[in-house]
Amino acid sequence: MKIIIVGGVAGGASAAARARRLSENAEILLIERGNYVSFANCGLPYYVGNEIQQREKLIVTQPQRLRDRFRIDVRTRSNVIQIKPNEKRIVVKDLASGNDYEESYDKLILSPGASPILPAFEGNDASGIFTLRTLEDVDKIRSLVDGGISSAMVVGAGFIGLEMVENLVRRGVTTTLVQLGDQILAALDPEMTTPLLYALKRHGVQLVLKQTVASARNSSSGGLEVRLTDDTLFQSDLLLLGVGVKPESKLARDAGLEIGSRGGIVTNAFMQTSNADIYAVGDVTEVEDFVSKGRTQIPLAGPANRQGRLAADHVFGSQASYRGTQGTAIVRLFDCVAATTGANERSLQKSGTPYEKVYVHPANHATYYPGAQPMAIKLLFSPTDGLILGAQMVGGEGVDKRIDVIAVAMQARMKVFNLEEVELAYSPQFGSAKDPINMVGFVAANVLRRSHPVIHVPEMMHASEQRPMILDVRTEEEFQAGHIPNAIHIPVDVLRDRLHELPKGQPIVTYCQVGQRGYIAARILVQNGFQVRNLSGGYKTFRLFYPE
Repeated sequence: MKIIIVGGVAGGASAAARARRLSENAEILLIERGNYVSFANCGLPYYVGNEIQQREKLIVTQPQRLRDRFRIDVRTRSNVIQIKPNEKRIVVKDLASGNDYEESYDKLILSPGASPILPAFEGNDASGIFTLRTLEDVDKIRSLVDGGISSAMVVGAGFIGLEMVENLVRRGVTTTLVQLGDQILAALDPEMTTPLLYALKRHGVQLVLKQTVASARNSSSGGLEVRLTDDTLFQSDLLLLGVGVKPESKLARDAGLEIGSRGGIVTNAFMQTSNADIYAVGDVTEVEDFVSKGRTQIPLAGPANRQGRLAADHVFGSQASYRGTQGTAIVRLFDCVAATTGANERSLQKSGTPYEKVYVHPANHATYYPGAQPMAIKLLFSPTDGLILGAQMVGGEGVDKRIDVIAVAMQARMKVFNLEEVELAYSPQFGSAKDPINMVGFVAANVLRRSHPVIHVPEMMHASEQRPMILDVRTEEEFQAGHIPNAIHIPVDVLRDRLHELPKGQPIVTYCQVGQRGYIAARILVQNGFQVRNLSGGYKTFRLFYPE
């Protein structure tokens, strides 16, 4: 059998190595148009920031290693320019000589990836404007930073944009972040980005929302003159465009393969395209969304690796299938960590999926042990059976551990009731006897059992019917330090003695700092005949929606 793999990096290199492990007799040809078949794309921003100091650390596998260890015919600087499905042949251009030649195949695996989107603005070809995808890109950017530039502008506040902001600031570069939308990190719901906004402000990053670049030109004094769509003018030594990527699917489109609405190659659960002998893996594909079961295009390294492995498995007869992508991702922005898995509210609303949500604000480990750090957790789940639909977390240490637990729980089709009983490693420097995962499970399960009626900040602040009385049950010191407008104050410890001060004919919303005392107060009031709901996540959640 002859297998040709087009493109390396995560998906293609994984497919090639897996194919060889499954068959010593197969002829395996890996064609890559660049100089490197496998390098760490996700590490590029950290090489700019000098956290990764040695460039060679970014190179995962050298072509010669694949030749020697796996007997794979690796051809770099070679570009596949045509697929002939009926003949089961491809046309390759040798970029060194400029000559074209053809190769036959029995099975073809496409892994060309995705390319950065270059916005169409006047002067987008000026010097000093970059995207970040390859080692050649990062070499040019790092050269400028090493040369002592003083300012940079990053356009696009997704994962790569935020990572580049952090690493440019790390190198002493004054950085402006520009985002066309009205929030950063669109994978999260807007309120969950508030801690990231604080982090940007603490580190001197100027954030410009609802704008993008209108024009750019090289100035006579050096660097760039960048004009935004609101006519604001910036001087910058470097302009990095990180507004997103698009699947490199032209080769497949020209070959008549099915292309989805997002521009990616449509694949089935075995990573086969509309042509059974042609597979596609990685950022170029449209796959099934794990939650909605619709089509999605999520460019992440983990799914690409698994898809490459599964494609090779299927070539050799395995019926193992891809379970779909749930978009588990994490980013560090200075001292703040944000992570997500599964659906967010926006995607659930778009698909018409019913959901409930809760917020909790636990510490990453026992608070009596020094160094405990707070985190905010938002859990989305089915209002009928408690099936977990998604989660978002923002904090410091421990966010990575908890998002991974939720991600695995989702893969196992677990429900919020299961989170109550999850047994996790506990020692005071690592967690709590009631882990944050247990806590969010307790709260969500209580909501479904109707023992904990909750209300959320937008609903409370924009009540369309009778305006609820807002009852702050924290201490006097906490209340004076800041409270929700128009709230009345009765500490939970004296609430039973002051029930006569509350109206039974008006809805009441209780709240505390993070939700626990508000829940206790709600239980007291419910059992005394009051109409009451507790504000999910308390005052801390209110401040996510209404930052100070």
